[in-house]
Amino acid sequence: MTSTPRSPTTSSPRSKSRSSLLLDTHVFLWWCQDSPNLSQRARDEIGTAETVYVSLASAWEMAIKVGLGKLRFEIPFAAGVQISGFQPLPITFEHAERLATLPPHHGDPFDRMLIAQAQIEGLSIVTHDDRFEPYAVEVAWV
Repeated sequence: MTSTPRSPTTSSPRSKSRSSLLLDTHVFLWWCQDSPNLSQRARDEIGTAETVYVSLASAWEMAIKVGLGKLRFEIPFAAGVQISGFQPLPITFEHAERLATLPPHHGDPFDRMLIAQAQIEGLSIVTHDDRFEPYAVEVAWV
C-alpha cells in the first residue's frame, strides 16, 4: 500500500465539528490516500476541526510496518502530517503513566497509547476500531 498525503478539504459550513481530534493510524493513512473507507462525515469532522493531531505513536507504528515491508509511505511521516495540515502529538511521561492504568480491553500498544493521549489531552479519537468503545474517551466513528 502506497500513501501520499493530501491537504484538508473544505466542508459544508453546516457541519458540526469537534474542536480537537486525534486520528487513529489507519484514519491518517485513509486521509492521505483519499480512501473511500473514510466516510464523508469523518472527512467533514476532520476538515472542520479546530485542531487535528497525529500521534508520535502512529509514526512509530507506521515505521515498524514500513520496515517490515507491510506498508509504503512515499515521504517522511512528519512531512505527511505537515502537508495534511495536522499537528504532531508527542508522547509524554503523563501519557505513559495513564496507559499503565488503562483496563486491558484492547491489546494493541499503539492504540492504547492513543487512548491514553486522548484522555489526558481531552481529544476525540477518529477511528473505526470498536475496541475503543469500552474506554472513557470520546470517539468519532468513521
